[in-house]
Amino acid sequence: MKTPESVLKKQATQAKIAEAAKADAIAAKKQKQADKKEFMEKGAKYAAEYDEIEKTAIANRRAAKANGGFFVPAEPKVALVIRIRGTIGVSPKAKKVMQLFRLRQIHNATFVRVNEATVRMLRLIEPYVTYGYPSKSTIEKLIWKRGFGKLNKQRIPISENKVIEAGLGAHGIRCTADLVHEIVTVGDAFKQANNFLWPFKLSSPVGGFSKKTKLLHFMEGGEAGARGEEINSLVKRMM
Repeated sequence: MKTPESVLKKQATQAKIAEAAKADAIAAKKQKQADKKEFMEKGAKYAAEYDEIEKTAIANRRAAKANGGFFVPAEPKVALVIRIRGTIGVSPKAKKVMQLFRLRQIHNATFVRVNEATVRMLRLIEPYVTYGYPSKSTIEKLIWKRGFGKLNKQRIPISENKVIEAGLGAHGIRCTADLVHEIVTVGDAFKQANNFLWPFKLSSPVGGFSKKTKLLHFMEGGEAGARGEEINSLVKRMM
């Protein structure tokens, strides 16, 4: 019995679709392997760069000590700001500043470029936030463990590099290593990278904040205001 022409056409179409799907799968696999190699090379390159910076700082400190002087490190370029108080009693000006920093909820955290303008703004909201200078390790852990990206105004978990590439590929940021490097070094695309990152939602710190000292400044034994590099230990308790 002769096979109907409609069946033959359907079989030919299905074969064509299957062949195209197979070709796409092979191309995607090759691209994935190439991307993996590129991302690993970038990670090794950035790691070497971070090591070189650290070695240079150690050498400078030793040289200054040997000459009887002091080594003054470069001013930090990025700060991590964490909101520790709610909305009760917040002045309109302070509320506006926290909105600009995207700190709309308690225990929200965002990165901020350190300059004269942002320092003045941080001093204005010191009673409601705590901030300091995060280490590379802290930035990495925040992005890996609590990182969410903004794609089409939606909060998407950064579970794979495709999410980063979709949001920041136009700026040359294609993987987690690129994103961490951009935040750590405050590169040319820092603003875009920081806006891509959804504000981090941290937990209450292990052991909690003291009710008696929470409202005091950090320098007075409290929790609010600038705490320098001590922000890293606080983030560790809030992860």
